[in-house]
Amino acid sequence: MKRAFPLVLLLTALAARHAHGAPAESDPYAASDAVFANFVLDAHIPGLVYGVVEGGRLVHVKTFGVQDLESKRPVTPDTLFRIASMTKAFTALTVLKLRDEGKLKLDDLAEQYVPELRGWRYPTLDSPRIRVRDLLNHVAGFVTDDPWGDRQTPMAEKDFTALLRAGVPFTRAPQTQFEYSNLGFAILGRTVSNVSRAPFEQTISQTILEPLGMSSSGFVADAAPRERRALGYRWEDDAWRLEPTLGPGAFGAMGGIQTSANDYAKWVAFLLSAWPPRDDADNGPVKRATVRELAQGSNFPSLRLRPGHDAPPGCRLAATYGMGMLVMTDCELGFALGHGGGYPGYGSYVLLFPNRGAGLFAFANRTYAGPSGALWDAAAALARAGTLGAERGLPVSAALQAGYRAAGAMYRAGDVNAAGNLLAMNFLLDRSADGRARDFAALRAAVGECDTDAPPTATGALTAEFTWKCTQGRVSGNLELAPTDPPRIQELLLKRVAP
Repeated sequence: MKRAFPLVLLLTALAARHAHGAPAESDPYAASDAVFANFVLDAHIPGLVYGVVEGGRLVHVKTFGVQDLESKRPVTPDTLFRIASMTKAFTALTVLKLRDEGKLKLDDLAEQYVPELRGWRYPTLDSPRIRVRDLLNHVAGFVTDDPWGDRQTPMAEKDFTALLRAGVPFTRAPQTQFEYSNLGFAILGRTVSNVSRAPFEQTISQTILEPLGMSSSGFVADAAPRERRALGYRWEDDAWRLEPTLGPGAFGAMGGIQTSANDYAKWVAFLLSAWPPRDDADNGPVKRATVRELAQGSNFPSLRLRPGHDAPPGCRLAATYGMGMLVMTDCELGFALGHGGGYPGYGSYVLLFPNRGAGLFAFANRTYAGPSGALWDAAAALARAGTLGAERGLPVSAALQAGYRAAGAMYRAGDVNAAGNLLAMNFLLDRSADGRARDFAALRAAVGECDTDAPPTATGALTAEFTWKCTQGRVSGNLELAPTDPPRIQELLLKRVAP
């Protein structure tokens, strides 16, 4: 399965048309539709569907082309595509659910659940043995295996057992570097099967697909009606060539799911519903806190340019691999989760913005189609149009609001005594009352009177940033409360905003 950032072809063609005709000027999805119309044309895609999920539902879906070149049936939101490595998040969440049920531990050795791993020869004498967590984070020391791994989906279980018993070569010691491994997730599939005492396909389906109502999704492509399936093609020697259908097998946990846009949107909505943490009833098939663990990375971050052609100049994307999801912070769009799927005949990508409550995904029926860049460009276009959803701010807690009022009172009075009993024990030890009075006076001389009632921006339940408009400029501030009961001010930083 290809990784989360495949190469993206240039996007240069004509604007898209809406699914129900030419888009009106007010159509908020016209720009994102145009991105995918260009992508389909330039990348030689027979058929594609992309969707936008917000507020727990599929708010926009757009289709292009045909699901097979023989019948020329058009792609619909119910057309079934192989989504390849986007399967990994389903496998990862199933592993975490088994952990929640007390059936395994992430820090246990993988060989505890897959005995064939015992006796493996590791690359160095001081190599740690592989943990379940290492397989989830792709830090088990295996070599990247996309070209080989793509063709292993139908491997028989007995052949996989023989492969594991023989041992595999390592490319490095475990826990030293991220390196994407389909083999690692196939081992997780075997882990799921052994722990649940049922085939991993059955366990994943019963844990996630069935509770979410993803009734058209599954691991056996040929089991679906042919008239609903998108057949996979390779663009080779300036012509499309039909790829053979890979059946189910031991490697299916790393990339075997087939699904539709209407089904997959339910999965995206479920994932997004895990943010923000809250007191609501937690009635999903997997706990919200467990879903949020997919975003816990392996501590091997990278810095790269954002895929696509619409990133701000010099825009950098910080990324690390979580559990079945790439975890990213974008310079423009903020916190994101994503993953691609590359497969003989198919290419897909999903991009989630948990703090915006929005997600996008795309499926195509061309080998390694790689729509990640198109999705990023579409997301940027939607954000600029105000359609993607604004970043959700954290609520300002009662303790933080009280500390913020005390900070304003100290500035207006020029005296720390205006804070009453809301100063932590370190506050006057770090800077005396007289020293702080001089600081307040100097700042007031520079900027004048300030509007200290401007709302703060919470960065946590006990921390905030804020900006005050003043008669002669602005003041930026940071407020931190101590972890005491009640929380009191441990630090207050105020400085004039430079012109």
